[in-house]
Amino acid sequence: MRTFLKGPKMAVIWTVLRIWLGIQWIEAGFHKITGGFDAGGFLQGALAKAGGEHPAVAGWYATFLEGFALPNVEIINVLIPWGEFLVGLGLIVGAATIPALLAAGFMNLNFLLAGTVSTNPVLYTVTVILLFAGAATYYYGVDRFAVPYLTKRFNEKKATKTAANVA
Repeated sequence: MRTFLKGPKMAVIWTVLRIWLGIQWIEAGFHKITGGFDAGGFLQGALAKAGGEHPAVAGWYATFLEGFALPNVEIINVLIPWGEFLVGLGLIVGAATIPALLAAGFMNLNFLLAGTVSTNPVLYTVTVILLFAGAATYYYGVDRFAVPYLTKRFNEKKATKTAANVA
């Protein structure tokens, strides 16, 4: 069963999911890049959800938002839109797929912790499924060729360095 789930036939399904997920991210990032994104209102809204009888935002996360995110909102205003856009681009072409999936999961998790549900649970679930699919996720993508090439180059460099140290 494991061979089937990670084989070339299932890779078609993982590729379709990966590209769909990439489109979701690239659209979100593009709209923020071109639409004058400001995370300040979002962060203030998340802080407002931290109070009351049944808070949607955990106290520790509200402390993080108040102590780190809000004072650095200008950096966040750049990181979020460009992060979303680059994650989407990587997923669509299958380049740096695993790092892109990890970044996507991290962003979705932060949006969920900030009390925003929207499509985040669906996107997060697809991200986790693709991470479990592993290399089959990028079987039809740039990483299918880039990862073995980079691994070979890294191992050659490591072997050269080890041989130089022995001599």
